Order: sequence, then C-alpha cells, then structure tokens
Amino acid sequence: MERTIGNAASGGTDSPLIEVRDLVKIYRTGDVELRALDGVSFSIERGEFVAVMGPSGSGKSTTMNLLGCLDSPTNGEYYLDGQNVAGLSGDELAEVRNRKLGFVFQGFNLLPRLDALNNVALPLVYSGVSAAERRERAGTALERVGLGDRMRHRPNQMSGGQQQRVAIARALVSRAPLILADEPTGNLDTKTSTEIMDLLVEVNEEGKTVVLVTHEPDIAEYAKRVLFFRDGKLVSDEKSH
Repeated sequence: MERTIGNAASGGTDSPLIEVRDLVKIYRTGDVELRALDGVSFSIERGEFVAVMGPSGSGKSTTMNLLGCLDSPTNGEYYLDGQNVAGLSGDELAEVRNRKLGFVFQGFNLLPRLDALNNVALPLVYSGVSAAERRERAGTALERVGLGDRMRHRPNQMSGGQQQRVAIARALVSRAPLILADEPTGNLDTKTSTEIMDLLVEVNEEGKTVVLVTHEPDIAEYAKRVLFFRDGKLVSDEKSH
C-alpha cells in the first residue's frame, strides 16, 4: 500500500524510523559499472541499536552514506521518519540531515579553531537557533557526555576519547532521533573504546536510535541487532541479545 508522505515532518511513532526498499546504488566510471548495493531492504524501529558489518567492499559504507542522506540511491526507496528521502535534492537532503540526523565519525571531524562548546553548537547555527540557546544546549550536551569542565578546550587540548565525546555531544545537540556512528572507536584504544561504546548505549537507552558501522565484532556486540553485508547484499539480519 502506498504511503502518504506529503510534507509531514514525522511518520508517527508506530512506523519504523528507517525503512529501505530494494535500494540499489551503482557507481560508473567510464564503461565500468560497480553495483555497490544490489536490492537491499530492511527496516529499523525507533529506539533500536543496530550494528552494520561486512568486509571491505561489502556495501556497508554505501549503506551508511545513504542512510545519512549524504548520497542518493540509483533505485529504490528510503523512508526516514515517514518521509521518502530517496529522490530529494541536495538542499532538501541537507535540511533532512540537520533535522533528523546526528553523526559521529572515526576522525571526530571537529573544527580545530573552535572550542568544544562552539564545535557542539555548530549544527544549531544552520537551524537558526539563537546564540543564547545554542550556548545553553551545547553546554547541556557537553555536561551529558561528561565534559562540563572542558567546554573551552580546543580539540588539540583534548585526548582522542574526549574529542569523540565532543562529537557525540554535537550529534545530540540538535535533538535528532537518529545517531549514525561510522567506526566511532577506530582511532581509540581499547579502554577508551569501551567508554565511548558505553556512552552510546546510554544514549540509546534514553530513546535515541543508533546505527553503528564497525568491522570489529567486539564493538558490534554492544548493539542489539547486527546487519551483515557482503557483495552489496544484506546476507544476514540477526538479533544479538
């Protein structure tokens, strides 16, 4: 049955937060065609913690780019919070990213000249939030991740683990329903990785949907469900605990 999307900002609490149908992504270089995703379908309910795994070239990074509205599929449908975003323009995708998504990357992606408070507040600038509210919300987010005493520190004055906490605070500050974490522990030692994953579990338990890309089985164990990709296809979808 065709779903009525219109201009609604939300799909309602009874619909999946993410629903993809027959997603195909083809990259072409001259006469060479690479089918990075080949007819992938799955849904993710609100409040789930899902890990995306697979070997290099499996399609997991392509999937993350599509879920994050950083790219558009060649074919197929992608409903995010009830809205079919598969055919949106670049500007429309940027608006969706700002309202619906929080990103956490392996490389932190913090601006070196800004302190923690202003790095966290940055997404709110594009949302038209007032300066006073930006400072308040960014400070609250940094307190949430245990960095209330590091608000005025720049990235080069913080450890890798602290920088990733800033990145998580930045993902939380817009109050988006979905957190996408791409290899968030890839640059961290084992102890710090555990602390970051414990924090993501807490964020999930507070109601955020978390989708995590990782190649590390011990990191995937933190998720409640694992999607495994190979050769552009979703080959398994299993509850982990």
